[in-house]
Amino acid sequence: MRVNENKEVIKGRIYQHSLALKESGPNSKNPGTKYIAGNLEIAVDEEGINVIPVHFTYVTATYAKSGKKNDTFDVLTKIIDSGSTWIENGKDAATLVEVSGSLALNDFINRDDELVSAKVNEGSFVNFITVDKLGEESKRNTWRADMLINNVQVVEANEEKHIDKDYVVVKGAVFNFRNELLPMEFVVRTEGGMKYFEDLGVSPKEPVYTKVWGRINCTTSKSEVVEDTAFGEAAVRTYERKTKEWTITGAAKVPYDFGDEKVMTAEELTAAMQARQTVIADVRKRNEEYKASQNAVATSAATTTDVTAGGFSF
Repeated sequence: MRVNENKEVIKGRIYQHSLALKESGPNSKNPGTKYIAGNLEIAVDEEGINVIPVHFTYVTATYAKSGKKNDTFDVLTKIIDSGSTWIENGKDAATLVEVSGSLALNDFINRDDELVSAKVNEGSFVNFITVDKLGEESKRNTWRADMLINNVQVVEANEEKHIDKDYVVVKGAVFNFRNELLPMEFVVRTEGGMKYFEDLGVSPKEPVYTKVWGRINCTTSKSEVVEDTAFGEAAVRTYERKTKEWTITGAAKVPYDFGDEKVMTAEELTAAMQARQTVIADVRKRNEEYKASQNAVATSAATTTDVTAGGFSF
């Protein structure tokens, strides 16, 4: 299988962050290693509406294999120690950064015992930049990926569901730097793009392997609901609706030759799909182990705590 592209570039002002210096535990591969983890939220527009979270999982001071200095660790350390954010210091004082990363998945089991695979922006490198390096707003939140498309669906406008116009959902998979398969779906909203993907005629038996690119939009809209009251002031409730959307704005003119040994064979795809099932099985196993440990704690508390009538002190 060829090396697949999966790249994001996000530039803007630090809106807020949850970055923190941590230390790996005794059961980790390298106990006692200091690393930085957390989210770096970046406002890519001038109004602070499109705020994109970038997750850093495990950033150490040096690279494990080469032992060379990791500049990203130093930059994140400076952000933690002295970085300015839009929320705390205002737009004009907010630190400007450029992040290079990739599209990844956060797999977990929800309360209904269903698998959720949420798209996340996984950070790799980060640098400080100046205002003149920001560039146009439309180019501050870009992504590119090689995608194996196996389904294209049209979503029609629906007033009740607050869908103003028809759009197309492109489904399939992209791959990370280890060529692990990541199920993904993207949105197409332009007329030309919608027609292009509808005309591809893809299906699970006849997928199309090509390069797509676009922009990331992470916005929050607020609405208020006023509840009438029998007396006094009416109650006002504010609701927030967060929208995360990876929109396709372009695609390669000529798709890759799926099936070619130098590109990707059906056997390689099958192996990647099987490896994905192993990942899902591990997620479910960890979830079952966690629930079992929680039940054990609850059972222990129930059998060892003596609660007398009227003694409900917490």
